Amino acid sequence: MWNEPTEERLMQLPKLYATEETTWQDKIIHEHFFIFDCDWYMAEYSPQERNFFGYAILNGDLNNSEWGYINFDELRDIRVNGIEIDRDLYWRVRRAGEVEKIVEAYQWPESS
Repeated sequence: MWNEPTEERLMQLPKLYATEETTWQDKIIHEHFFIFDCDWYMAEYSPQERNFFGYAILNGDLNNSEWGYINFDELRDIRVNGIEIDRDLYWRVRRAGEVEKIVEAYQWPESS
């Protein structure tokens, strides 16, 4: 993984289930990882399990994008033709309702 976050950075994310009662629009997205037309937006993290909870858009498929659990080690090990996933160093922490791709995905009729 390019630009892997430090453990100190990861510890700043809310623990798993901490935002369970928060609406999708108000969940805070702390990290963004990407490769080609795939994006992972992370809202929570468990250091013990090394799992994130966040929103995934794979291959630009907004209709089938979803919230779910993503294992950090598995994400870190992904390679596509030798290219690694990258962490968005210019990411600005913000609500999911302010992330253009997530909002666009929720506008698909089947996603609501």
